[in-house]
Amino acid sequence: MTRRELWLTVAAIGATALVVRIVAASTVVFPIPEDTAYYFGVARNLVEGHGLVSDALWSFQTPPLQVPRAAFEVWLPLPSLLAAIPMAVFGPTFRAAQILSVAVGAIIPILAWRLAWDVAVERKLPLNRARVVAIGAGFTAAVELPLVLHSTLPDSTALFAVFALVACLLMARLVADPRGARPTDGRLIALGVVIGLAAWTRNEAVWLGLAWALVALWLARDGLDRRTALRLVFVPGLVAALVFAPWAVRDWIVFGSPLPGQALANALSVTGFDIFAWQDPPTLSRYLAVGPATLLQMRIDGFQHNLLDVLLVPSFPVGLIGLVALPWFARGRTLRPLVTFSLLTFAVTTLIFPVATTWGTYLHASEATHALLIVSCLFALDAAIVRIGRWRGWTNPVAWLGPGLTIFVSTAFLVVFLPGFGAQSRDISERYTALATQLNAIGRPVATLGPVISDFPIWFAEAERSPALGLPDESPASILALAKAFPGTHYLVMSSDEHGRWPGVLQSSDPNAACFRPVDLGAPSDPAAAKALRGTLVFELVCP
Repeated sequence: MTRRELWLTVAAIGATALVVRIVAASTVVFPIPEDTAYYFGVARNLVEGHGLVSDALWSFQTPPLQVPRAAFEVWLPLPSLLAAIPMAVFGPTFRAAQILSVAVGAIIPILAWRLAWDVAVERKLPLNRARVVAIGAGFTAAVELPLVLHSTLPDSTALFAVFALVACLLMARLVADPRGARPTDGRLIALGVVIGLAAWTRNEAVWLGLAWALVALWLARDGLDRRTALRLVFVPGLVAALVFAPWAVRDWIVFGSPLPGQALANALSVTGFDIFAWQDPPTLSRYLAVGPATLLQMRIDGFQHNLLDVLLVPSFPVGLIGLVALPWFARGRTLRPLVTFSLLTFAVTTLIFPVATTWGTYLHASEATHALLIVSCLFALDAAIVRIGRWRGWTNPVAWLGPGLTIFVSTAFLVVFLPGFGAQSRDISERYTALATQLNAIGRPVATLGPVISDFPIWFAEAERSPALGLPDESPASILALAKAFPGTHYLVMSSDEHGRWPGVLQSSDPNAACFRPVDLGAPSDPAAAKALRGTLVFELVCP
């Protein structure tokens, strides 16, 4: 491939991906899910001069417990820091926050193309077939639903995928020539920088580093001398540690530990609502008390969620074909690092965080695996078409059939399902707009409520610009204790009529249920507002 052809290909794939993502982002008007709202809210506070803080306190496992509070006791800051750049230029709006996420997301298809091209070179495909398969992988990634969807959201998903794919491409080049690596080798330093930046983005960067250590171990087993193998691991590891060190120091100063505060609690969760626990936090004894059958079922549920809901259903049939074909392509030098990282991430989230993963843990670290499955699918289709062509005696090249199929199907899925996501974002935005209007109409403006306990605390905090506390799935007495711990907290706002045992627990014989007095929001004159508020409940805490 000539340099001119290379740059034209990159430009075509990148431009297509960018246009698709701009159009998709225009349909999303509110930051969903809640973690996206968290990243956006912190970026907005930073731009407005409030510092790296959040107005929502949804996790009570890491002190100091105050609201607003220092941000990122569990998640990492780089997505918010990057989102703040266009927000500082164009204004602290959600549209501005989407700019860099759209641009970053458009890089993923280019990396998928590069990955597929490297695999084609390794497999010694004829030039025309290699070109078609690689370009097909890039354009399929440009329109595949999960890759487009998360590019519209200013959170960690697309950004981490870029770092993971770049790291794995660098690893593949080191695997191709490990003996030439010196301590000052730019490839080793670059790998360390990329892993370090990934660690500023998501905690799964740990599995990225471990994947490289395992690849280096395999190289040592294949005959690479031990000193060189250690160098391959030590140099990037040291560089990554230096890159991440400033954030670790910050967390140590602010939260008392350089490690993510809720990681252990997430591993010991027995229900997704444990992330909001107040008086009944996850513990080892509580975790083991559920019994072996339940512990096993958790992992079955986590496996099904990760495999079906995250990987295969959103990418059907591309993901399914790619997964079935993966054993035939996974052993190659080029794909080995990415396959190792993908398997590690899937296994850890399924086995160690089986409950938390059903609430998004694996979802936000899975985009690199989607790119892997696209590449595997395209090579599988190419091999199948070649075999059919030989059997049928075809004389004309038809390598384009595979990419044509994957691009068409992926585009169809995108067109069918993306509007629903945009509609969901509009519904949530309209709900909180209507809620603020009605609270003001009944003489209780949001600004006068003080900290509010809510089932969606981050959405409430960012939509209403008011502090919010997460609603634990615990007894009324526990909620009253939570309110007492945060002076000025007198209201519970439920944006949904189902949050674990709430609000049904208020219909029980619990004597503290009487402390939650329903607030009549009135009847909105606008039918659309009335529809938006359906299911929304507000309670005033009237007990001292």
